Amino acid sequence: MSELKTPHAGQDQAKDDDVVALLMRQHGDIRNLFDEVEAAKGEERRDAFRRLVRLLAVHETAEEEVVHPFARKGFPGGEQVVKDRLAEEKAAKVTLSALDELDTDDPKFMPQLLKLRKDVQEHARAEERYEFTHIRRSTDAANLAAMAKAIKAAEAMAPTRPHPGVESGAKNMALGPVAALMDRTKDAVRKAMGK
Repeated sequence: MSELKTPHAGQDQAKDDDVVALLMRQHGDIRNLFDEVEAAKGEERRDAFRRLVRLLAVHETAEEEVVHPFARKGFPGGEQVVKDRLAEEKAAKVTLSALDELDTDDPKFMPQLLKLRKDVQEHARAEERYEFTHIRRSTDAANLAAMAKAIKAAEAMAPTRPHPGVESGAKNMALGPVAALMDRTKDAVRKAMGK
């Protein structure tokens, strides 16, 4: 396993003044994290999976709060584009929640992870083609920068673990860690946007 690890969302120091470039970089980080989870074993796999869950939560929540509202109104056909992306996101969240209930050493984990990876990659390609391209064409640099700033602020505020201090699978399951992480990230995005 390589010593080079994909950073937690918000840990990179890139100057993000374009929301599309930021989201595209996150897509690359998500692909890298899937690779890390697949290649690792034991505690390294658990750590890589926690980082993947956090980045997916931050990324999808930021899109729901920042990108989709703009897309709905920002370009012709935006409402349908968002509707299609939300359907894809819902399917991925169901798989992610099921995965989060499994230990990374469970024999059911890898098949579920591969299903999630396929769903997430198809979703990312659709976003890039049907949403991101139109966003960049439909607004100015100042608006692209403002959306990027809101997402970066949310990344910095989002929790690094779904429920710090709750290590048992049964307790974590009862608390709904993926949903809770997304809720807290949503709060962070809204705070960053002054809502």
